[in-house]
Amino acid sequence: MTQPTPPTPSLIDGVADAIGFVGGALAGFWLGQLAGFDIFAPGYGTSALLGIALVGLGGGLGLHAARRWQQQRRLKLQEAAAAAQAPASNNKKKKNNK
Repeated sequence: MTQPTPPTPSLIDGVADAIGFVGGALAGFWLGQLAGFDIFAPGYGTSALLGIALVGLGGGLGLHAARRWQQQRRLKLQEAAAAAQAPASNNKKKKNNK
């Protein structure tokens, strides 16, 4: 039995990943700024390290959100394609059974 091949990544997937990562990293940066964590502070103090961690965490969460969105979009497209390919006779049988 053959395994289905995964879909090839498209330009939209790459752009969505980039926007999710950068958006999440910026959100983490601004949350860190509001909390007083400056990633650009001289040295590697606690404040700078916590700010860097928030930027990394935000970027990772943004990327995860973007990939989840892509997966949901792909599933909706597959469902729509499957519904379009369903024979019209099945729809008539469902109406008669009501």
